[in-house]
Amino acid sequence: MREKEKTKKRYFNYQLFYRRTALILYDILSITASSFLALLLRYDMHVDAIPDEFLLPVRNFLPLNILLTLAIFYFFRLYHSLWAFAGENEMQNLVIACFLSAIVSGVGLNLFKISGQPVPDSYYFMYLFLLITFLFSSRFSYRFLRSRKHRIQNRKNNISVMIIGAGEAGNALIKEIVTSNYSTMVIRCIIDDDKQKWGQFIQGIKVVGGRDKIIESADLYDIDEIFVAIPSAPRSVIRDILDICKETSCKLRSLPGMYQLVNGEVSVSKLRDVEVEDLLGREPIRVDLDSILGYVQNKVVMVTGGGGSIGSELCRQIATHKPARLVIVDIYENNAYDIQQELLQNHPDLQLVVLIASVRNTKRMNAIFAEYHPDIVYHAAAHKHVPLMETSPNEAIKNNVFGTWKTAYAAANNGCRKFVMISTDKAVNPTNIMGASKRICEMIIQTFNKHYDTEFVAVRFGNVLGSNGSVIPLFKKQIAAGGPVTVTHPDIIRYFMTIPEAVSLVLQAGAYARGGEIFVLDMGEPVKILDLAKNLIRLSGYKVGEDIQIEFTGLRPGEKLYEELLMDEEGLQDTANKLIHIGRPIELDEDEFFVQLKKLEDASKDEVEDIRPLVQQIVPTYVYKKDGRTVRAGQEEKRTGGSA
Repeated sequence: MREKEKTKKRYFNYQLFYRRTALILYDILSITASSFLALLLRYDMHVDAIPDEFLLPVRNFLPLNILLTLAIFYFFRLYHSLWAFAGENEMQNLVIACFLSAIVSGVGLNLFKISGQPVPDSYYFMYLFLLITFLFSSRFSYRFLRSRKHRIQNRKNNISVMIIGAGEAGNALIKEIVTSNYSTMVIRCIIDDDKQKWGQFIQGIKVVGGRDKIIESADLYDIDEIFVAIPSAPRSVIRDILDICKETSCKLRSLPGMYQLVNGEVSVSKLRDVEVEDLLGREPIRVDLDSILGYVQNKVVMVTGGGGSIGSELCRQIATHKPARLVIVDIYENNAYDIQQELLQNHPDLQLVVLIASVRNTKRMNAIFAEYHPDIVYHAAAHKHVPLMETSPNEAIKNNVFGTWKTAYAAANNGCRKFVMISTDKAVNPTNIMGASKRICEMIIQTFNKHYDTEFVAVRFGNVLGSNGSVIPLFKKQIAAGGPVTVTHPDIIRYFMTIPEAVSLVLQAGAYARGGEIFVLDMGEPVKILDLAKNLIRLSGYKVGEDIQIEFTGLRPGEKLYEELLMDEEGLQDTANKLIHIGRPIELDEDEFFVQLKKLEDASKDEVEDIRPLVQQIVPTYVYKKDGRTVRAGQEEKRTGGSA
């Protein structure tokens, strides 16, 4: 017992005790002052003019009034709130408590009256007004003084901020920055396109104008960072605003999306650096995954390459739709472990199996399919890095072509209903071994579909932002290191999509699949890699050519200036989604194709010095370089510069 008493004494908060005592003493004085000042004001501050029949009830009731009012204040937690952060709720409690005190005063004075009427009717209104004024001054003056002190200190800070957006999100950010003791930022101005807000003030910060004032204000107020706080705006609006912002030398940050407002999560901590994908210029692909993934529910689903960029996102989205079991196959144990732990934490009820295996191992793949009998397979396992595959072409063939063959064959022989292979736009008129190997994979898928009950399809899309090997993470690392940023060619262009978009397409292909299709996404206009590099430098708050240099390194082996999404002979067919099309399968001689595949397999196993001529026999549109010459099917042409 003594030990407990010592512990309680040790942790007694003397500072809090002193603050509450001071507030109680102040409130006693406030109640006393309000009681007598209400009479003085009624009689124009002339003490002698106050009749004793009014003064005596007020004096006699005062002790009881103080006790009852303090009890009311305690009940409404006026001694428990952190007034440094007081808001609307605290103000509401203060007003209600004072109003109840005025009612108690009225009842009490009637009990202590001497004549027929205790005090004039105006007394009660004066008393209420004075009591609210005194209490408001004590509670909110500290917050005001603290805010003023913080603003004065902020003027000495180094980070000047412009807020774009004078709505709820912008107001929340301003409030947090202004009231925080730990902020190193000072807000100089606000931008909003709503003309009715121009010239108005939000927490003392002026709305200086619309987006046309961004560049001028950034220079006038010496802005270091710009916060874009309009999460509900369409991407096209965000893009236009960012196009203006990137002309300044300011670092840009924004709120991720509208859900921040819905969940009440608007804060400085939720701000993220503006990414270059914000400038791609198109709305993200929207897919009704709930209706599409109905076929996943209660099914056994396998994802090969499940630890990679696309594979792991497939696993995340599939896991939310209650599959009977999710089987992840990957050769890289670190990636497999990461997605395993993530899924176990986020989906504890998920029946999850994670296997380390190579799609090149025939017996291993057959054993996995025989044991788990997946209904749906998403085949994302592949070697995808173009320059690396150019120096190791046999590995590209072994892994991509025959890994796909062995996985598809195991699926077909074990009752798999759907097999969806991840392809690439580099499979169209390929100039590298990776793209050519993927084209052969598409041919395998189309051929298998004719001979087995399994519905085999391929999904083809362009570059994925943020994926392993993507150009943007490389640019970010180079910018963080002070440059230079390396671009292979000033005219190189690519189609881009985000990982969620790519995965949505893959999942939708699984729902649309009837067998043999190559699904292709309409990805809009291509983007110049040089523009991406410049935008990313500007978005990071640097000047191109001054702070960060751009260097051109020349096209890498197997790289071309542009990628096509469809071969000319494939044509297009529409689907229910206007952004997704189907390429018509190419007719091929299956007997000859199988013979060529056998030769290719033997050559890759024998580690032939140059396997590319055999690949070109299977994929006539494949073009490659040899000794400075362009090699096309059936002929050789002297290199004339540029890309193939």
